[in-house]
Parts: sequence; C-alpha cells; structure tokens
Amino acid sequence: MTPEEFRRAGHALIDWIASYRSRVEEFPVLSRSTPGSILESLPSSAPDLPGDVAEILEDVEAHLLPGIAHWQSPNWFGYFPSNSSEPSVLGDLLSSGLGVQGMLWATSPACTELEMRMLDWTVEALGLPDHLRFDSPGPGGGVIQDTASSAVLACMVAAREQATCGVANSQGLSQESTPLVAYASSQAHSSIEKSVRLCGIGSRNLRLVETDQNMAMQPEALARMLDEDAAAGCRPFFICTTLGTTATGAFDPVADIAPLAAKHGCWLHVDAAMFGTAALCDEYRWMHAGVEQADSWSFNPHKWMGVTFDCSCLWLKDASLLVESMSIMPEYLRNAATESGGVVDYRDWHVQLGRRFRSLKLWFLYRVVGLAGLRAMVRRHVEITRELVGWIEAEDGFELVAPAPLTLACFRHEAGDEVTRVIMEAANATGSMSLTHCEVDGRYVVRFAVGQWGTTLDHVREGWKRIVSVAKDVTSS
Repeated sequence: MTPEEFRRAGHALIDWIASYRSRVEEFPVLSRSTPGSILESLPSSAPDLPGDVAEILEDVEAHLLPGIAHWQSPNWFGYFPSNSSEPSVLGDLLSSGLGVQGMLWATSPACTELEMRMLDWTVEALGLPDHLRFDSPGPGGGVIQDTASSAVLACMVAAREQATCGVANSQGLSQESTPLVAYASSQAHSSIEKSVRLCGIGSRNLRLVETDQNMAMQPEALARMLDEDAAAGCRPFFICTTLGTTATGAFDPVADIAPLAAKHGCWLHVDAAMFGTAALCDEYRWMHAGVEQADSWSFNPHKWMGVTFDCSCLWLKDASLLVESMSIMPEYLRNAATESGGVVDYRDWHVQLGRRFRSLKLWFLYRVVGLAGLRAMVRRHVEITRELVGWIEAEDGFELVAPAPLTLACFRHEAGDEVTRVIMEAANATGSMSLTHCEVDGRYVVRFAVGQWGTTLDHVREGWKRIVSVAKDVTSS
C-alpha cells in the first residue's frame, strides 16, 4: 500500500467509523448472533491475492456488525461503560501510525516521557496525593497498564518480593508452613483471585472479608482475620480495597483499613477501576479518604473517562519496589541511557516487554475535551442516575438493593429472583438496551449502569419505561 493508497483508505475508514457512530442507535444494543454463526460466515483460509479496503468494509457490515455488542450506544447500561471517545480514537490511530515500540526510554524517548507527564497530569486532575507524581520529590510515579487486572497483579508481585526480601523471585515461594496471605472484600473483582494464583500465593490463601449493609469491607472483620492469621503463623502481606465494587459500586473505607495494613506490614492497594473517574470533581473526592496511606492506586480511564481501550493508570508510592521485582537485564537491552540511571524504562513496570504508545490516547482526550468537559460529563451522569434512583424507589413492585452514590443503580422486583431475571432478559431482548445482573445477599439483582458518553436523561427515562412495561407483562402473564 503506497502512502497515497493509505491516505484514501484511511479517509474511507474514518468515514465509516463516523457513519457507524452516527447510526449506532439503529442497531440492537446486544448482538443476536448464535454461537458459531460469525465463524461460519468467514472463509476458512486467508486470501492469496490482494484486495482493497472497500471490500473489507463491506464484509464488516455483512459479517461482523451482526456480532457486535454496541458498547458505544447511549442505550448501553450493562456491565460498565467502555467509552471510546473520538479524540481518543484519533490518538490511538496516531499510535498505530507511528508504530512505536516503547519498551525502553531509548527506543522512543517521547513514548516514555509523554506517559510520565500524562500520569502526572492525571494525579492532579483527580486530586491524588502529590507524592505519586514524577515531578515531586521521592520515589513515586505512575504507569499505564492494559487493565486494572494487570495492575493488581503487578502490585501483588511487588508486595510478594517485599515480604520475602526478594527470595520468592530467586528461589521460588513456599506456602506450606508460613504462607503469605492476601485479603480483599467478598465483593472485590475476580482479578484478585487470579493474581494470587499467578503469584504462587494460592486461592486458599486469599481471605474474602465480610461486608456491611452497604456491601463495603468491614474493618472489624478484616482485623479479626489478620490477627487470627498472624497468630497461626501466616504472613499477611497484601490488602486490596475497592472504590466502587463491580457488582454494586460499594466503597471500602480505606481510611479505616490503612492502619490495619500498617500494623501487619501489608501492602495496601486501592482499586478504583470504574469510579475513580468521579474524582475529577471535587465533590466526589470523599472517596480519597485515606488514600495517602496506600502503596498503590489504580483506575481505568478506558471505562467511564473516555479513553479508548486499553488504558489503565497505576501509581505507586515507591515505584522502585515494582521495578526491582520486575527488572531483568539481558545483554541485548543494555544501553547508555538505562545504565545512566537517569531514565524510566517502563518495561520494568509490568510483565510484558513490548508496549504501545498508549499515552497518546490520554493526551488527545485532555487536549480536545479538557478537564471542564470531563467534569461536566461526570456531573451529568451522576444527576441522571439520581433521577433513575427516584423512579425506581417510586415504582410499585421494585426495590433498590444497594446505595447508588454515583452512576450504578441495583434493583430487583419484589416478586422474586425468577421474575427479576425474566424482566431483565425480556428488556434486553427488545434490542433497545443492555442490562446485566449480579447477586446481592443471594438475591438476583439487575444492574443499570449509566455512563456511556452519549447517554442523556431521555435515554435513561425511555429505558426505565421499557423495564416497567416489560415487568407488567411478565407479572400479569
């Protein structure tokens, strides 16, 4: 493909994406494909002869769009928002066009240093402690991971090495007589258990702490577990708190948990993957109580904030602990800049060696939308959710089952689990919305997540009316 051919094809692709986004509401929000149908529609072998982009885009329409769940639809209320704002898409395109491999500072200084600056910008934008910035005194700093799952894994590896004085990396980890033990709320993300498996800690050495009536971790229950494990010869080493749990959006009391982590010498990680974006606004920084005592803090700009996937920001109070646990220096990576000790080599901040120029997506978002635009989006979505909560509470037959301080409303029908499930599935089957569920105290609960960039009060109002209408049909049949 010549530069001129690339220019024409690129224009065609951008035109297609713009057209798709302008008509995204025309599609059923959830795919109606059956398992294997997309696979069967595609050739079983790659073509021998070259084709052109126009033909490929025709195949996208014919074969792929039927199998797409439209996360960018304003009627997307399932799971969590995965906002892929247009400015961020352009940043991602530039990243691909430049084709940078940013494993070392030396392999593209701009890739490393723009990321450092974007992480510092974001600390300030969210009102996080200054000691997490590169341009502040001390060993703190941040890195873009692919997801919050990778962030917690990286931190757990660093915590493991800190707890074993580096022995686990060099000699392996024995979990027989005095096992390392990790702690998280019973509502914490599944990535915590995956991390203890991958780190050699083992699922049996993960303690899931009881929650209170708001589904937040109980510090008293955590304190009992820590004391009991220490008395039994176990080694508490890692506590994960969550600011906005996956199921119900509960906020663990970090300020009350931090002293317990300090008492037992545990690494304290804060996972704010979904709701950390709210801290762009001063009025929602109540969630930051105690975070200055955390060893690490992460959130996903690729959820609510609008950075196209993947982009997960992780900050550490002492980044050297992570670097020391991850760093391996083969001869082929040695270079003068690294040897000088005056640069950041992000390859030492996560499992993978190679890395994309992810910070461009964040840079474009900040430059085009600005903090004022992002804050307005957050406030609009929170206000819409408050309206939704009022409608749920006022509607006979429905009940709210968890607090909704930000943009997630969890509810059920008083007729029970099966009716609630049927209502959700029937609402999804209309094609006009997406909803997902969770379990709260053994009960089937519908999650209504507001936060897609294009969502307005009208979209949510129509969605709620559809749920009520479906519920009447279900309960009268």
